[in-house]
Amino acid sequence: MLAILGLVAGLVATRGPQRSAALDLRAGAGEVARAMRLARTQAIASNSPVAVQLDPATQEMRVGAAAPRHLPPGLAVSVISVAEPGRPAITFAPDGSSSGGRVELASGARRMQVGVDWLTGRVSVADAP
Repeated sequence: MLAILGLVAGLVATRGPQRSAALDLRAGAGEVARAMRLARTQAIASNSPVAVQLDPATQEMRVGAAAPRHLPPGLAVSVISVAEPGRPAITFAPDGSSSGGRVELASGARRMQVGVDWLTGRVSVADAP
């Protein structure tokens, strides 16, 4: 009996935690949305622009001058419809407005978008069509 319990415990320990692609996608979208909201708050509090820069190649995200943070592995990241083409960043102004844009995250066939309204700086998260 003890040998069976040891065998089962060994199998569970070596297998590791199961990861869900859907949960990783939601976690990534939530992390991007939190970063956008943080940047907006910092821009208003410091009375200076703050940018959120995304690097799709390395899946890193940077808020202002802070150290880059990694998104969950296995997600495809793209920044679309930003005011500054060729620069994957969304910038927040001291009045709370932004350059606007959307960040799309994908895992397999599932996609989510984090949208930033240019006028109000409002951040929203939704399933992508």
